[in-house]
Amino acid sequence: MSRICCIFALAISRSGAVVARWAHNPKVVRSSRASATQSVVKSFIYKGLATGLFKEPGQKRDTLKSNTHLCILVTKNVKKMCSKKLHVKTCSSVISYTYPKLYTGKSWYVGLKAFDPATGKMRRKRFKLNHIEKVSSRRKYANDFMRRLVHQLEQGWNPWIEAEDSKAYHTFVDVVAKYKATLIKKHNDGALREKTLVDYTSRLRTLELYIESRKMPMVYIYQFDRYFVNEFLEHIYIDRNNSPRTRNNYLTWLSTFSTWLVQQMYLKEKPTEGLEAIRRTKGRQKDRDIIPDHEMQRLHDYLGKENPHFLLACYFLHYVLVRPKEMSYIRIRDISIARGTLFISGDVSKNGKDAVVTLPAKVIQYMVDLKVFDKPGHYYLFSAKFIPGPERKSEKNFRDYWSRKVRPALGWGLRYKFYSLKDTGITNMLRSCDVVSVRDQARHSSILITDIYTPTDLKEANAILLTYDGIL
Repeated sequence: MSRICCIFALAISRSGAVVARWAHNPKVVRSSRASATQSVVKSFIYKGLATGLFKEPGQKRDTLKSNTHLCILVTKNVKKMCSKKLHVKTCSSVISYTYPKLYTGKSWYVGLKAFDPATGKMRRKRFKLNHIEKVSSRRKYANDFMRRLVHQLEQGWNPWIEAEDSKAYHTFVDVVAKYKATLIKKHNDGALREKTLVDYTSRLRTLELYIESRKMPMVYIYQFDRYFVNEFLEHIYIDRNNSPRTRNNYLTWLSTFSTWLVQQMYLKEKPTEGLEAIRRTKGRQKDRDIIPDHEMQRLHDYLGKENPHFLLACYFLHYVLVRPKEMSYIRIRDISIARGTLFISGDVSKNGKDAVVTLPAKVIQYMVDLKVFDKPGHYYLFSAKFIPGPERKSEKNFRDYWSRKVRPALGWGLRYKFYSLKDTGITNMLRSCDVVSVRDQARHSSILITDIYTPTDLKEANAILLTYDGIL
């Protein structure tokens, strides 16, 4: 038996057509290498039995019928070989195609079989030749065409993969791993916001889970086409019953991911091309509400007992109008008690510009009560458990504590979000202050943005227009 296995390995090495891109990935398809190569192995053994390749020295040629058991034994032995690390490379290099052959008759064509990674099976491929009128020209073309096909097949070309670039043969798992590494590198270099990194990673994980749930999981990156993207968006919008906005956000991310795939030459064109966002007939509305005064009082009383330092975080969002990401970067040295101001670096601000905003006396006094200024100046204001400390914590901690602790404790619905505190703060300020002051505190680029928050009961008629009298 060992001699047979050696002959088998030798025959493979002599074929001179080892395929580097073996179209079977057991980590993804979750099946053994032996099962994938079984048809090729049997084909080789049957030919060997018929031609006497496996006969021992001095032994007469055995018939195929009398040596059927030998085929089974050799196949099993090859399976064992493939399970050993020393032979994995040899077994995974078995040719995944048959050589082209000319078929004549009513229909002339060049035919071959090739492994289709999408189905996990060998499939027949036909190249029709009837469009060439003269038989002599047809035969000459077929011979030249078959030579070209053999060269392409030996170079790793697969007729079932419609892509010229070899990168299309990369597995989806490997490409995703490189994409994740790229996102992390951009974030570390300051080219990608932490919130964006978290958002992209979350959506990518949803995509991976969807692929795992399919009957035919995605193996190669070329399978990430428009048909698949459209199916995934239907899964998000219909199967998961998400809102149009969520579906549109996924489409935006998929477009970004597709652009990266094209730039890295994994794909020729973006699979999201031609897919449109769902347009609402009504104006876009926020998915959060203003918190009424009596509920704000309940929030103050609850956090004053349960977590005074998180109450300070609520103060910063409500009174100072600082965004959660900016809050996570505040150090004690950024606060000036004498001037009553907070410095926000352009490195962390949304618009990329340095800014100085006002700290109301109420907020400063509360920090004094919490002994915040007793800590070193380089400490982050909201570190572990929202207490000043040397380690920066993600902005996600604010939202998590709000949704897991605060909202359930107060019996609030989903429309009372942590960011509702900022909306509520702007609305209440507009009742007492001028629009320009509120605009500067919120660091809005225009009064028009601030005016969106203006309560309807403050939008009164213009006194000048009330007494205006024209010539008509």
